[in-house]
This record gives sequence, structure tokens and C-alpha cells, in this order.
Amino acid sequence: MTSPVDLPPLREVIREHGLSASKALGQNFLFDSQLLARIAAIPGDLTDRPVLEIGPGPGGLTRALLAAGARVTAIERDRRCIPALAQLGEAYPGRLTLIEGDALAIDMPGLFDEAPAIVANLPYNVGTALLVSWLSADWLPWWRSLTLMFQREVAERIVAKPGSDAYGRLAILSQWRSHARIAMPVHRSAFTPPPKVMSAVVHITPTEAPDDICPAKLEAITAAAFGQRRKMLRQSLKCVPGALDALEALSIDPTRRAETLSIDDYVAIARQLQPIA
Repeated sequence: MTSPVDLPPLREVIREHGLSASKALGQNFLFDSQLLARIAAIPGDLTDRPVLEIGPGPGGLTRALLAAGARVTAIERDRRCIPALAQLGEAYPGRLTLIEGDALAIDMPGLFDEAPAIVANLPYNVGTALLVSWLSADWLPWWRSLTLMFQREVAERIVAKPGSDAYGRLAILSQWRSHARIAMPVHRSAFTPPPKVMSAVVHITPTEAPDDICPAKLEAITAAAFGQRRKMLRQSLKCVPGALDALEALSIDPTRRAETLSIDDYVAIARQLQPIA
């Protein structure tokens, strides 16, 4: 923790700069300082550690991260929020790097010499796309951990287990070489304006990737299997060369459906397909 910095209330900052949450940008602001401090604590000790924040808006979570001692790089595409964030930079000299732009178009790994924790109340309209891009990165990845706010439904898909309705490609992508958990639920009333759905913070930490697995093979299998999840595997996987032979070699019943296979099953199928062009 750094020494407390005397800052005006966030609601006052928003009034001063005439800010309001943009529906087009998927914004919902958080004002509860205790809640924000709890989110900032999820990655562990951030003292003098690099943190990447996407879509800080007026800077509520940014304040909590800076107060926790982090060196924050914040990417914000809404230029209305830049003056309010710049004031935070003045309050914490040398600890906030502000980048105006679209996170989807920025070379984020190139911003860091040391793997950052990524902590963000992600804009709802780009959250899943950003998560997929981070999980698809080279392994071990360029980030140290992910602490991300999602709609509760998306969070449940990330941590879903085989056999559940939420289990699918996002669960496999998140869990085959990472540990994913829901760190805390967040009620819709915590946001301004309140969204129509509940939210949750997901915490993801990377693990070692299984040996001899090509991510593209795993992606092809899961895309085919869950693209037709109501069908038996012998039907949904017939478009993937060698997949049905892999099922036979692994003694996986081809009449099963995609949601009944474990992540280890999908990894094993991908490994069987490695020699196939």
C-alpha cells in the first residue's frame, strides 16, 4: 500500500468533467471504494508491480490499483475520460501511464518489460474478445494474471465444468492451460447506471501447457464439437480430419455429445491429431 492520497470523491470528479456512462462503449461505472479495493486485492500484492487496466473510465478502479501500490498502464478510448484520468496521474506522479486508444488495436505486450497483472472492469461489448486474445497468446503468456469483470453469464461460461449447460469452447480455452475461478459476485446495483444483469469478477492464472498440443488443433476440435453441440460427436466431428479415428483410439464413445467430454478428453484428441496435416 502507498500512503493515502487526498482525492475528491469520484462522483464529484464525474460531475466536474460532465461524464456519463456511454451505452455505445459498454460502460458502467463503479463508485464503491471498498468494493474497488477488494477487486484490486484479488491479484495479490501489487506493490511496485505493473498492472494493465482496460477501459478505466473516470478512474474508480484505477484509484484502487494506485492506492495498492501498482504501476498502472491504462488504455482508454473515451477521450471524455482523459482529463479525469490525467488528474489521477498528477496525484500519483510516475505511477500512471495513460494511453488513449482502442485496446483491440494496441500491441499490449510491447508496453511491458515485466509481465503485468491485467485488472479491468471490461466494457461489456469487447470483454470476451479481449479475453480470447489473451488466452490465445503464446504460452507462458505475456501477462501474470487476469482479474476481469464480466456479466455473470459469461463468468459462468469461463469456469463451467463438463456436463453443465454453460460448458463450451470458452471454458476449454480458459481452463486447458490456466486456472480460472469466480473471485467475487458483483450485484447490478453497484454500477451506475445499473446493467440489466448481474456481474462477477473472474481471476485467471496461467499454468504450464500440456506437452505436444497445437492450440489450433484444439480450437478446430472444440469449434466443430460445440458448433453442433446437440449432435453426437460422430456427426459433429466428421468434418475434422482424423477426429473420429482419434475417438476410437482413445475409446471415447462417438455417440456422446460435446458437453460430456472433459477438458483432458479434448486435449487427448488434439494430441492424437498432431501428426495429421
